[in-house]
Amino acid sequence: MTSRKRRHSECFEDDTPPVTGVDMFKRPAVFNGVCPPPRKKKLTASEAKEGGTDRPVRVYADGIFDMFHSGHARALMQAKNVFPNVYLLVGVCNDELTHRLKGKTVMSGQERYDAVSHCRYVDEVVMDAPWTIDADFLAKHQIDFVAHDDAPYGTGDQEDIYKHIKDAGMFVATQRTEGISTSDVIARIVRNYDEYIRRNLQRGYSRKELNVSFVKEREVRARQTMHEIRDKIEDKSHRVLQWWEDKSREFIVEFLSLFSGQGLKERQVRVRRRVREVRAKSHETLQRWEERSREFVGDFMRIFSPPAYPYLESGASSETDEVEEGEEEEARRHTEGDEDEEEYDDGEQHGQSSINGSAAAAAV
Repeated sequence: MTSRKRRHSECFEDDTPPVTGVDMFKRPAVFNGVCPPPRKKKLTASEAKEGGTDRPVRVYADGIFDMFHSGHARALMQAKNVFPNVYLLVGVCNDELTHRLKGKTVMSGQERYDAVSHCRYVDEVVMDAPWTIDADFLAKHQIDFVAHDDAPYGTGDQEDIYKHIKDAGMFVATQRTEGISTSDVIARIVRNYDEYIRRNLQRGYSRKELNVSFVKEREVRARQTMHEIRDKIEDKSHRVLQWWEDKSREFIVEFLSLFSGQGLKERQVRVRRRVREVRAKSHETLQRWEERSREFVGDFMRIFSPPAYPYLESGASSETDEVEEGEEEEARRHTEGDEDEEEYDDGEQHGQSSINGSAAAAAV
């Protein structure tokens, strides 16, 4: 932390306290900071590596840094750690210079400045950096070394814009990260152009915001529908195939177990157990049927037989008593009828006798 405090006090003239500890990564790098007084003696690479200098080694790295990615961060990390005590200045070219000499960028100049300033390895951001570094620029910012990858970087009539830096012994090489660059990222977007349009349309962007035609929008949406249908079919087919595979595996295991010794024994045991279960169940069913048949026959016999069962005696006796009472009533009626007939016969005979007596008296 001592070197960090020393760098702050030497490079800045304000009264802002130095950032230390964990907080040193919470504040972004400064823009165009105040440079220290010029050095009397030129610093060599061997002296910088020993780390016995009276101030931090000022290393400069420049670039466009469009769509700031991990390749940029790794290059700056190498520049920061090229010597034991480094104050890293990063130059970022503006839009006008970049569009004229390299091409259109995705991010604006201010966005690129801000992205670089939030990299943890950067101490200072130099805005409006020149395309080619000259002696005046080196002297203005008191730059000791320039960090960049070792590949020649040509522009216009120059084969390598860092050639004079290399000849002066002020160049330190960094390694590029393979497979990641701004051009690679843009190439991925172009290659998957329709997919990114579809994704942004789903997120609510309009076709005008994406600069696509009405026909292109319809095409992308129709393709999205087809993809969804295909995914559903593939998902269902996968489930069916998985089910069939599981069933086939079970069938194969079961089939092979039939022809193995242990499997045959297990099969016989299962068959015998099943036979015993069926036999026990059949015996139970027959027993229940026999009991129900016996109850049915008993009920049937009670209906058509004299009262011989306890639960029918009271009902049968009452019916018999009623019959007997009916018979007695009928006999009584017959008896009373006979008596009436006898009385009628006696009265008839008595009347006939009276008539006969009257007739005899009249005759006398």
